[in-house]
Amino acid sequence: MSRKQVSLLLVMAALTTSLTACSGGKEESKAADAPAVKPKSNEPVELVVVSTSGDSEDSFNERFGNAIKSKFPNYTIKYIPSKKEYGIKEMLVAGQQMDIYFDSISFLTGGLIGNGLQYDMNDLIKQTKFDLSTMEPSTVDAMHKLSGGKMYGIPVFNNNVVMYYNKDIFDKSGVPYPKDGMTWPEFTDLMKKLVRNDGNKQIAGYASSGTHVFRMNQLSLPYVDEKSGNATINNEKWSKFIDTVFLQPQVAGGWNDFVKATNKAPYTNEFFKTYEVATFALLSSSIFIDKNFETMNWDMVSLPTFPDLPGVGSQPYPTYFSVTTNSQHKNEAMDVITYLASEEVQAKLSKMGVMPAVKKEEIKKMFGTESKFKDKNLKAIFYNQFAPIPYKSIYDLTLESPYTQAVTNALNGDMNTALRRAEEEANKRIQDARAK
Repeated sequence: MSRKQVSLLLVMAALTTSLTACSGGKEESKAADAPAVKPKSNEPVELVVVSTSGDSEDSFNERFGNAIKSKFPNYTIKYIPSKKEYGIKEMLVAGQQMDIYFDSISFLTGGLIGNGLQYDMNDLIKQTKFDLSTMEPSTVDAMHKLSGGKMYGIPVFNNNVVMYYNKDIFDKSGVPYPKDGMTWPEFTDLMKKLVRNDGNKQIAGYASSGTHVFRMNQLSLPYVDEKSGNATINNEKWSKFIDTVFLQPQVAGGWNDFVKATNKAPYTNEFFKTYEVATFALLSSSIFIDKNFETMNWDMVSLPTFPDLPGVGSQPYPTYFSVTTNSQHKNEAMDVITYLASEEVQAKLSKMGVMPAVKKEEIKKMFGTESKFKDKNLKAIFYNQFAPIPYKSIYDLTLESPYTQAVTNALNGDMNTALRRAEEEANKRIQDARAK
């Protein structure tokens, strides 16, 4: 057998581990068998870091790469972002070395587990004596739930949803700014007071990044039922969530009037550039990613809460760094990951404005102190407690489109029909994915 044939068989074996074993509709993901961990070497080592996060090389180096290179001068760090034409599967087929994979929890299921790259890091955690109790508990619990008690990654940074607002629009309307600790009904009442047309442009009171608000929903609703393997969207809890978080504040803020007047739905462009949206629910990390925050007159408050869940904000949105199953340098990769999760690096990230993954309050209080937005209400990011992270399915990302579309359908029709249509489409997508 030629080398090329052997290589192809190895790749096919790696890809085979990505198939989901279904029993009673429940996905069972098992970490692929991996070679024994080689002893750590003092020789120079190249570590390849891959991700589907979309992070540029500059962004990766600013937050992680430069710190790694400084700490481990004998490690050469090569970062390869996944791209449409060269994704994780293409990398595997090409025989690309992969040592560390990082991604947010929603994409980890498809990118890491879906490609058979998951590796149970529990033995490495014991060897390095890394203390998981120093991390935000919800992020560790979520990984245990995702992996069936294993650890396929260690959280390195976190995220959540907050409410941004355009101060100029509130000033023109003579309406008080939103406040930390508001409930959704209080926020909806505030939207009713905004002037919807200032004479020059139509104003929408509220818009959101629907995909993130759904993914990190405050009611901790899973997209897929863990036991049956079916979509969950058609129930009273999802109806309550959509009505409270989307329909009521959107209608109060003149959503329909805006759509009729402008022939478009308000979104990021209308908030960041044309200043036609007063408030926007979005990831807390956005201020350090979107350059438009540098020019607009804005501030932030905590995400409004449900009256029957006081103080409960969005779910956390952790990003995990994982040792891959096919890494030949697992010890060295673990060195890098535990360093990124150390208090030293977590403090640096927090000061930069990257939400730390550790639970230590002193490090959280450093958040954004060395950023250009240190005078903003950054404490809003930590005002609410996290909602628990529910069961995550490998089909979640596939279901986001029909789930978020249910909001539009409910606005233009009725809730029951919207949820039923979303359920039908979601279950069809699950069945199609299983058939592949």
